[in-house]
Amino acid sequence: MSGSAVFVMIIGVVVIWGGLAASITNAVKKSKDQNAKESS
Repeated sequence: MSGSAVFVMIIGVVVIWGGLAASITNAVKKSKDQNAKESS
């Protein structure tokens, strides 16, 4: 593969996995917030 193809592939992987990680952390934070509200 050419250098530009590798570069574009890396950016795509970072965007996809970064978005997945962000959505997981967001879901965990929201569930913790709900648990805190319910227990108080």
